[in-house]
Amino acid sequence: MTTRNHLNRMAIVFAALFLASLAARPAAAQGAAPSQQPSYTIDEYNAEQKAAAEKDPAARIKLLDAFAAQFPNSTLMQYIHQFYYTSYFQLKNYAKAIEYTDKLVALGDKADVTQRVTAIQARIQLFPSAFDAKAADAHDQLTKERDAALLGAKLLPDLKKAKPDVTDEQLKTFTSAMQGAAGTASMQLKDYPAAVTAFKAQLALNPNDAVASYRLGLAYLQSTPPQSLDGFWALARAVNLKISDADKVKDYLRKSVINYEQPNCDSLVDAQLSEMLQLAAGAQERPATYTIPSAADIQKVAQASTIISVIGDLSGGGDKAKLTWLAVCGAEFPEVVGKIIDVKKSANFVDVLVFTSASSDEIQAATTANMDVKVWTAPPPAGATTAQVTPQPEAARVQKDDEIRFSGTLASYDPTPFLLHWDLAKVDPSTIPADKTPAKRPAPRRAAPKPTGN
Repeated sequence: MTTRNHLNRMAIVFAALFLASLAARPAAAQGAAPSQQPSYTIDEYNAEQKAAAEKDPAARIKLLDAFAAQFPNSTLMQYIHQFYYTSYFQLKNYAKAIEYTDKLVALGDKADVTQRVTAIQARIQLFPSAFDAKAADAHDQLTKERDAALLGAKLLPDLKKAKPDVTDEQLKTFTSAMQGAAGTASMQLKDYPAAVTAFKAQLALNPNDAVASYRLGLAYLQSTPPQSLDGFWALARAVNLKISDADKVKDYLRKSVINYEQPNCDSLVDAQLSEMLQLAAGAQERPATYTIPSAADIQKVAQASTIISVIGDLSGGGDKAKLTWLAVCGAEFPEVVGKIIDVKKSANFVDVLVFTSASSDEIQAATTANMDVKVWTAPPPAGATTAQVTPQPEAARVQKDDEIRFSGTLASYDPTPFLLHWDLAKVDPSTIPADKTPAKRPAPRRAAPKPTGN
């Protein structure tokens, strides 16, 4: 997903009209009580009013230029700057509009707090249309955007004090917009810790903001080092909150988890993803007890695994079984030894049901298999998805109760009753009985008939 690169004009109009309606407007210089005498002259007032009354934005800018040239230090400049940025907005000159929002904000306490908040609100909504990522000053543009948004969030409590009729819900909406803008700019600046802080502040105001959760997830994942688990959780929350293009976000999340774990069997991630989505639906923050193994965790288990330890871990169930299966699914094991419990023959392969154990006595006494070893004795049927197979037709001769030694690839397992499934197995020829099929005798040669004389 990307930041929308067009202007949400209705939002700008709403914010500007609402906040501007709360700001104090300049009063006439004449007729006011002495204690309320404004700090500007009647000429300044009349010039400002003339600009305010002009409907054409281009003509209005000329009047504003004249005002700024004649009264550069006027206390009415906050209103002049406001007219400037709204005029340039109407002319779709967004860069100039932002220039004048910044000039208004730079007036500091010389401008009404509502005017400054209005200008910042307009700025953050104008910025996506004005920003040029390829510009030489792109970094400076983003820094100013971030700083302006953070200043806006800081000013909002002062706005509430100055204008008590601003509701808490309205204040929350404006704060969320400011934090979102700060987070987005920080992301583009690659300041991911700052982005995390901003998006978390945004979600504290509205836990159901799917876009903020998505961006928080990206910020976590792109941090150095990546905060992967928190990133996955935030992305899962975004999917649950039905973010736009949720299927694409879910696919990105799945690929990110695969990259984090690097399991041999990618399909195992699907179960993890389903569990994560289910858990994240009920909790904004990832519980400290929730975790998934990293590639390093999985590799450590894989290196320490033997077929005996694998059977013990998998049959025990729980988190240990999940971790072990992530480590060994699709792995190849050489020199596995066991007792053949049964042999089931098919057209293209044999299923050799085998029991193995660390104890030779247990192997000899076994009557139930704990492994199903699939050995291809002929090429797979056309269209089969099985990996490249080199058939071993002689393996069809293995017999019940014999010892077997083989190598193969772990394909799956049944937890209850436990049965470990192997594929692409190769039986050690030394454990395959000799072929006792009688050799066919060649047909007797018939003597050629003797020639007869006349």
